[in-house]
Amino acid sequence: MDYANILVSVDLGAAAPDRVRLAAGLARRFAATLIGAAAHKAPVPFLARDVYEASQHEERNIRQLREILELAHAMFERSAGEGTGTEWHAALADPITHFVEEARAADLVVVGRRGSNDVDPGPLGVAPGSVAMEAGRPVLVVPPRISQLKAARIVVAWKDSPEARRAVSAVLPLIRGADEVSVVTIGAEARHRGTEDVARHLARHGAPVTAHRLPAADDDSSAIVRFALRQDADLVVLGAYGHSRLREWIFGGVTGDLLDGSPICSLMCH
Repeated sequence: MDYANILVSVDLGAAAPDRVRLAAGLARRFAATLIGAAAHKAPVPFLARDVYEASQHEERNIRQLREILELAHAMFERSAGEGTGTEWHAALADPITHFVEEARAADLVVVGRRGSNDVDPGPLGVAPGSVAMEAGRPVLVVPPRISQLKAARIVVAWKDSPEARRAVSAVLPLIRGADEVSVVTIGAEARHRGTEDVARHLARHGAPVTAHRLPAADDDSSAIVRFALRQDADLVVLGAYGHSRLREWIFGGVTGDLLDGSPICSLMCH
């Protein structure tokens, strides 16, 4: 499989132009269409003296919101650059609801990291955890200040689950061009032979792959990030496990913080 349609979340935050450039680079690499999506909640009705005043106020609010969306559209086209086939899908709606609806026609979804120390993307921004939970598509979470993804060195954080299996399938188009792929398990998972099985599976897809077993750690997510940094990896692949509203993410049985603080792009499937 290849990626034919790549959907990217567009907002007016400081990290958005780099995110669009990264998504556009992937679109050109796979000759895919890049779809930019943005939405702003419609204005809430207010008490007015008469119908005319209410109508005037609503028209003014909608005009202002459309102007905001047009600013996002201009930034999207500017950042996508020449040679990228693009589409623009905007709406006066809840941003997450709109983005998840647009994901139905995407092979890959690109969103920005939303950690506690990251700059607020504003009213157009979407929470990556909610998107991963609801979109039913592979979600690529991009940290700020990263504008390209070569996927030259990939770390697959393996846990034998449906989510992780879907993540491995989702990354196959990127794995074909990788210089190095590491399949990693931690602690109790490392006792199972699944690591070697997945490594052989990826090798049959042409990946230069090795299997690694790491000792149990207090924070498995941090251990995976440290391993990825030692490998000079630019992509971590994992299954996403979430509780209600994705307030917690679980990896290897230990609460992780990849969504909040990973310095490396993460491709995840729920």
